[in-house]
This record gives sequence, C-alpha cells and structure tokens, in this order.
Amino acid sequence: MTPYTDLLYLGLAMYVVVPAIVLGLAGRLRWSWVLVSAVAMFVVQLALTPGRTTAVAWHPLAAGVAWTLWQWGWARAALAWRGAARRWLIWVKVGAALAPLLALKFVPGAAEWGILGFIGISYVTFRAVDVQLAVHDKLVTTLPLPHYLAYVLFFPTLSAGPIDRYRRFLRDLEAPPTREEYRTLLDEAVHRFFIGLLLKYVLAAAVRRWWLDPVSAQDDIWSTVSYMYAYTAYLYCDFAGYSAFAESLSRVFGIRTPANFNQPWRARDLAEFWTRWHISLSSWLRDQVYMRFLMTAIKRKWFASRAVASAIALVLTFGVMGIWHGTALHFVVYGLYHAALLILLEWWRRRRPRDKAGVDARALPRVGAMLLTGHAAAFGFLIFSGRLF
Repeated sequence: MTPYTDLLYLGLAMYVVVPAIVLGLAGRLRWSWVLVSAVAMFVVQLALTPGRTTAVAWHPLAAGVAWTLWQWGWARAALAWRGAARRWLIWVKVGAALAPLLALKFVPGAAEWGILGFIGISYVTFRAVDVQLAVHDKLVTTLPLPHYLAYVLFFPTLSAGPIDRYRRFLRDLEAPPTREEYRTLLDEAVHRFFIGLLLKYVLAAAVRRWWLDPVSAQDDIWSTVSYMYAYTAYLYCDFAGYSAFAESLSRVFGIRTPANFNQPWRARDLAEFWTRWHISLSSWLRDQVYMRFLMTAIKRKWFASRAVASAIALVLTFGVMGIWHGTALHFVVYGLYHAALLILLEWWRRRRPRDKAGVDARALPRVGAMLLTGHAAAFGFLIFSGRLF
C-alpha cells in the first residue's frame, strides 16, 4: 500500500492519528503510542495490497518481520561487541545491516521472489546502519527494544524518508511535548500538510498531466530538453510534497522530523544544492560515508594529498547514492555525474578562492550561478530518469 496516495491508507491512518492528536492536546502523548502506531501502520503498509482491500500480501509482511528481527539481532550484537578492539568488526556489523538490501539489489531474481523486499527497505536500512555506527562510535550505550522499533519502523517516514538519526529521534521520543508545545507542533503539521497538498496533488499532478506525459511520447532533441525541465519540475513537486506530508504526520506524533528540502533552486553551486535537496540523504551520506572515508584516508596516509582523498571519497559517496536508488546503469551514471562535477568544483575553489566582499556578493553573478547550478542539476535528473539510456 502506497502512503499518502492511497485513500484506504489515509483512512486507516486516522485510527492512530486521531488518538495521537487527542493525547497530544491533553499533554499525554507518550512514546508508547508512537510505538503502537509505528508497528500497526508498518503491518498495514506491508500487508494490504493496493486496490484490493481484502487481499493480504504475505511475502512483504514476512520480509518486513524477518528484516526487523535480523536488524535487532545485529544491533544487540553491536552493543555486546562495542568494547572490542578489532576494527574489522564494524565492517561485519554494517555489512550485516546492509545484507538484505544488497541481496535484493544484486542477487539475480531476488526482487521477483518477493520474500526479501518490502516498501521502504532502502530508507529503513539506512536507519539500521545509523544505529550500528552510533553504537560503534560509543554515542549510543543502551538500546531498548521499544525505542529501537519506534525508530526503525516509524511509519510517517517509512517509505520515502526523510532519514532521521537515532539520537535525534530519541530526544523527541523521550521528551514528549507539553500541551503548549504540542499546539505549536500541530500548527506546523497543518502548515506542512497543506504545502504537501499544493506540491503533490496540484503542481506535480498538473506538470505530469499537461507537460511530462505528453512530452514523454515524443522522441527528438527538443522534446528531450523539454522532458528534462518537465521531469525536474515534477520530481521536485512530487518528492517535496511527499516529504512535507511525512514531516507533517511526524509532528502529529511529537517527532520533529527534519525538513528534506530547503529552496534547492537558490543554490549557487552543486555543493550547496546538496545541502538543500534531499537533505536527509545527502547529510547522511556526507557524515557516514564521505567524512568517515576521508578522515580515515588522511589519518592513515592512503593518498598523496587531501585533494586526492576527497575526490575518491566523493566518487565513493555518490556511487553509493546512485546504487542506493537502483542498480540500473542510469542510476550509477547519475551518481558518478555528480561526483565528477563536485570534484571539478573543489578544484575550481582551490584555484580561485571566493572573495566574499567582491564578485560573489553581486546580484548578477549570484543569479548566473543559480541558473548554472539549476541546469546542472536538471541534466542530472535527466540522467536519473533513464530517458537517455
């Protein structure tokens, strides 16, 4: 069942949303209701087949339960081994957390078997890995099962993020809002809900019906250029709208899920763009892949210079990002495309440091940089769409 697009899903969600609002306004919203709601809606999303209210999809449900048990077992193992000095253990633990997702992507026929995959597995896998790394870094020393389940199965962000961090989520979970705080959260929830309606059900729907679908049927250079802009507009409106719904529903349960978009078209280069677009994924990859690899490479002197280490870290980071979306060639090329542009950007910055009091502050260069960045991102989305392949 697809969240936020299936009316049955929205109707069933009211059974946990309405009590959450009542409890919140009474100042009695606690982690226990967050947990009950997360588990209940996890089962609903996996077990109900879209469009068939009486059909139960047993394979995704079994896959979800098996995945949860697997990840919990390895999380407990991480706690038990956190004092071990063997460096290879972290690779074992993270590899185990990634194993179901990697098997789904790379084992031939795994997707057709149905027993390995379920909606949202890419997002919840990164949540599980976040827990493993937090334990490894000794930032997490206890891992109560109810809190762990509430985090990894939190249903508002299950299928498409944003990807929250365990420690940030836990702060909200363990400090339920007062009546006054909940009123503020509810106001934010309503605001984000209507933003989601506008983006996803008005703008994205209009772009798809009147621009994207018609131009998709054409096959020439100009239609491809038009498709690039149409797909970029549709992807932004649809995904930002979806994220707004997730952020809205999270606040109903007292969880301040971070924003996933922040005016990405105002970015003046691609490095800034990735601090504004799909923020939860890009920041997760920055912290858990790029920075970890770069710091380790510098500390152990793997490369002749920091610039070389950074370039390889960018290729690794955006290669992971591309494969995370899918193993098809266009996803891999999409990741490497952004890695290449960011490497060129770093090279340019080293040769021409920004003068914050000079040309960079003037309006015309700023607008030009925004336009150039927007077009570079749009061409990346054209690669991502698969049309060129």
